[in-house]
Amino acid sequence: MTIRMIGASIVCVMVGLFISASAGQADTDGVVAFAEPRPGAAVLTGAEPDSILISREFYSRSDEAILLGAGALGDPGTRKRVAAAAGEKHVPVLTVRPETVHSVDEELRRLGVQRVVRVGEIDGLDDRRSMISLEGLRGNPRPRTGEPIVMVARGTPMDATLTARSAGRVVEVPVPDPRAGTDAVAAVSGASPTTAIRAVGPAFGDDKVFAARVDQARRTPELPGGGQIVFPGRRMVALYGSSDAPALGPLGRQGIEASIDRVRRLAADYQRVSAEPVIPAFEIIATVASSEPGEGARYTNMLDPAVLRPWVEAAGRAGVYVTLDLQPGRMDFLEQARRYADLLALPHVGLALDPEWRLKPDQVHLTQIGSVEADEVNRTSEWLAGLVRDRGLPQKLFVLHQFDAGMLAQRKNIITDRPELQVVLHADGHGTPPVKMETWRRLLDDLPAGVWMGWKNFYTEDKPTFSPATTMAVAPTPWFVSYQ
Repeated sequence: MTIRMIGASIVCVMVGLFISASAGQADTDGVVAFAEPRPGAAVLTGAEPDSILISREFYSRSDEAILLGAGALGDPGTRKRVAAAAGEKHVPVLTVRPETVHSVDEELRRLGVQRVVRVGEIDGLDDRRSMISLEGLRGNPRPRTGEPIVMVARGTPMDATLTARSAGRVVEVPVPDPRAGTDAVAAVSGASPTTAIRAVGPAFGDDKVFAARVDQARRTPELPGGGQIVFPGRRMVALYGSSDAPALGPLGRQGIEASIDRVRRLAADYQRVSAEPVIPAFEIIATVASSEPGEGARYTNMLDPAVLRPWVEAAGRAGVYVTLDLQPGRMDFLEQARRYADLLALPHVGLALDPEWRLKPDQVHLTQIGSVEADEVNRTSEWLAGLVRDRGLPQKLFVLHQFDAGMLAQRKNIITDRPELQVVLHADGHGTPPVKMETWRRLLDDLPAGVWMGWKNFYTEDKPTFSPATTMAVAPTPWFVSYQ
């Protein structure tokens, strides 16, 4: 062998050793820290703390970790520093409590953690690992594959949220549903088929339910204000009335554009006293109770959908939600609702039933208060829910007006858990504040599960009209407020 060949061999061996050593060092430094979770949607749930479930899903190893004592993140400054370190250095964050010591220790062993940052008082954990400061973290490089999406709902433990943020993109939703916010919808809609989408906690449902909702989020139009679930991601403030009918409410006292401007100003007044976004809305009386029998002695005038369409479409363009209100006289609520199916098929349009104006065959308006049976309400909501499913629509408001117990005498039998709808019980009482509050308290008594509360302010009948601050101080705070 020539000297040149020997030299080349030595160089090759040295290069090989260097590559091998570099690979080993890279492994030690956490280059292979991140696991490759399977693509698609799934829910992380189990007996272990959420932070450990997330760590196990996204980390194959990590030389370092941040450990928190109970209450360690109570100080805003500390919380900010830990959050920044977790996000920048890509290391898991685990809280150590007496009940989690064993689980945390096992996870640290699985990860091969050698160096830890301890924040706050931590007892009962093996002290063999080196202790470092947040500033001393070497960290792990960003994942080589596509960044996963991790959804967390309000109330998710802080260490779980920080661990998720260290490994991927965190999306917080007001309720455990990927449709419940514009950020969540945008995240899943923009994700590639190979992206891992995970939700934290059993409240998101099982894998099948969550995956179906992710698919819906990708295919479904959004509501005014974003997302596809009505509440609790927003509140609504509405003008009530009928077009070109000033006597029926403030909606009809000006034209379309002026009404949009007016309700936007009203919503802005409420935004000053609301933690949630406030969306402007119209409640348009589509069928108007009549003192005259009219055709078929039905005591109701059904407005032509073509008359309402310019209002509905202009509202949609302006980000204003619309609820169509029915005053059916002797007609059936479902029969009237079907007349407006094309308008209700728009994503920003819901439905309101006003039992005060639902007459029995021998009744007339203003002689007695109308009422409706639960079966009729349920048939109407079943049809509306089917429309949502068939047309691929976001969730709809389904409003039930009430101020007297007899209006919804079988209220406990009304179905309130159709996922396509959010049921609002709208308190229509007017008068002095004590009278309005007494009506409110009566309506809250034995309120069925799954019902959200609405409130009406009257410009002339209330003495005085509640201000936005006074209205928002009502307990529980109403989610839908209308003005008549």
